[in-house]
Amino acid sequence: MNWNRSHPAQTLRTSDAPTLARALQATRQRTLALAQAWADASPVVPLADELNPPLWELGHVGWFQEWWIARNRQRALGPACDPLHARPRSRLARADALYDSGAVAHDTRWQLDLPGFDATLRYLEAVQADTLALLQDLAPDAGDDALYFWRLVLFHEDMHNEAAVYMAQALGVPVPDALADVSVAPPMLPGGPQEITVPAQTWTLGSAPGGFVFDNELGAHTVELAAFRIDAAPVSWARYLAFVQATGHPLPAHVRHRDGQWEAQRLGLWRPLDKAAPAVHLCCADAESWCRWAGRRLPTEAEWECAALTQAGMAWGTVWEWTASLFEPYPGFVAHPYRDYSAPWFGTRRVLRGASRATSPHLVHARYRNFFTPDRTDIDAGFRSSAV
Repeated sequence: MNWNRSHPAQTLRTSDAPTLARALQATRQRTLALAQAWADASPVVPLADELNPPLWELGHVGWFQEWWIARNRQRALGPACDPLHARPRSRLARADALYDSGAVAHDTRWQLDLPGFDATLRYLEAVQADTLALLQDLAPDAGDDALYFWRLVLFHEDMHNEAAVYMAQALGVPVPDALADVSVAPPMLPGGPQEITVPAQTWTLGSAPGGFVFDNELGAHTVELAAFRIDAAPVSWARYLAFVQATGHPLPAHVRHRDGQWEAQRLGLWRPLDKAAPAVHLCCADAESWCRWAGRRLPTEAEWECAALTQAGMAWGTVWEWTASLFEPYPGFVAHPYRDYSAPWFGTRRVLRGASRATSPHLVHARYRNFFTPDRTDIDAGFRSSAV
């Protein structure tokens, strides 16, 4: 159940070019299949902070890959690349004016004159061909700096695929389960420990340089942890519904009790609720309310990371997990070239750890810091609790 130590994400953070090429192709297959599912459904996507027009998302994925690979004259420098250096033109006219998420205001994306679906697919295909050809041209012993941007664009596309799934959940779009539920986490074995005791220790929070590391993970530093207890698995529906029934706390919008049965809506379909599964689509306030009722608390991200990396009985990887920690920079933070990734969001979001059923295995890593505003319920987020 301690799943993180040999997970594919660690391999991809340090992989060679051929392994990375295969991962890019696998991710692109999922991208295209999700795009087709959205095109087939043709939903109305309202203007909302947590949504984007699906056609814009698709073009943005291609633009991001082209911007950081084929158009990046300094890609060999890795994190030392100057993001503002002059670049050649895009393969697609007006691409920068359409798809640069740092320059194109969110609410204007619904009014843009975007290329059609087929034209966008052709753009992605051409950009991917450039990306793979340039990767193949690298020396066999290419180091981490040389491979940095290929890893970045892979993980970026994986993130957008997960976003396509949680947008589908929010809007009831019928995305096939095979595209939405890609977690490779094993289930909790029955009869295992319900709680883990972690001894007091000095923990090094964050990642050291080496391989690919997101900028917000760098700045590894020691944290003094008192002894604590932590759930061996995320809080289940059985435990969460007991709280709802005892307190009258509102149910999540996607859960209902009908004809004596509990049901959950998943991607437009109502299905029987598995009470043993982790409670999901909960905001941070839901998690904190349950903890107060149970006499527990949310773990800090340092406690979560320590338990995940040191305790063999800690099962994770089916839901993102809210923590008590505000998303803040680690000591000595320096933004990487993709400046919009971390720095704009410090102090306004809460850290989530783990991974969800919709998270690509490429991304899953025990030190990965996800971050969202604490009110979000569309993401596959649950929680586990801790206590002294």
